[in-house]
Amino acid sequence: MHKRVNRVSTLLLVILLSASPLANASSFKVIASFSVLGDLVKRIAGEDISVSTVVPADADVHNWELTPPNVLAIEEADIMFYNGFGLEPWLRHVKAMSDDSLTLTSVAENADFAPLPITTGQYKGATDPHMWMDPQGAAAYIEVIAHTLAEHYPDKADAFHARAEEAYLALQTLDQTIEERLDGVPNTNRSLFTSEGGFSYFARAYNLEYSSIWGLNHETQGNALAMATMSQRLAEKRVPALFYESTVSCIHADSLARETGISLAGPLYVDSLSPQDGPAFNYTTMLRYNAELIHEALGGARPE
Repeated sequence: MHKRVNRVSTLLLVILLSASPLANASSFKVIASFSVLGDLVKRIAGEDISVSTVVPADADVHNWELTPPNVLAIEEADIMFYNGFGLEPWLRHVKAMSDDSLTLTSVAENADFAPLPITTGQYKGATDPHMWMDPQGAAAYIEVIAHTLAEHYPDKADAFHARAEEAYLALQTLDQTIEERLDGVPNTNRSLFTSEGGFSYFARAYNLEYSSIWGLNHETQGNALAMATMSQRLAEKRVPALFYESTVSCIHADSLARETGISLAGPLYVDSLSPQDGPAFNYTTMLRYNAELIHEALGGARPE
């Protein structure tokens, strides 16, 4: 009887120790600000690091408000990767509550990649934060991610760099695939007009004329001046379609489409991945889905 009690007591002690902060102190935890960045981080971290995200898939990174689970996850993390260039206005709260134990790394601000300015709206002239929408921009993100992880966890550096090399090759293939697909859009139709100005880098990469109703989602969306300006552009250009994004209401784009008699297309994915059962559940599927939707809506050649 006493032996049985002792065995049970020992088992309970093991369970309590395994659940205690001390027992988990050696675990490695990284957090990314939003789902697209989280997917890129996971590619490099592999199974060696636990990776979570602040803003879940299908939510708008611009207008997110931190939740208690977010705060707990950030407090437990070793590194937080965020985009930067104003993409995450709520980051000021993270900086206010974090201490020296959390490494905060902006992938966009540290990326070796040529920036573009925001061309419309309240933040006109500021750096456009959506660099990941060009696969070469995503490759620059990968370099920052791999370097940061290797510096923080040197014993796993070789694995991080090996995964980064694999990611570079995959992004090159993705870039070529999208370029070939969008080459099928007639020259007269190569105009991409969207709600938020999140496609500047994508448009530069694939030789598309680009315009948007507003610049960033956290400014006032669809104000009278912005709507009138876009209405005039649409009337002059007569583009095949006006696109909206997954994290914003289509109400403004739909209103303009109805007014001008132009087709409404979407949603495109920019600031968020889709849920796992959706068409954009990781970075690669997101860009391929966007390219296919743009190709079709802009009158691209159909396969014979």
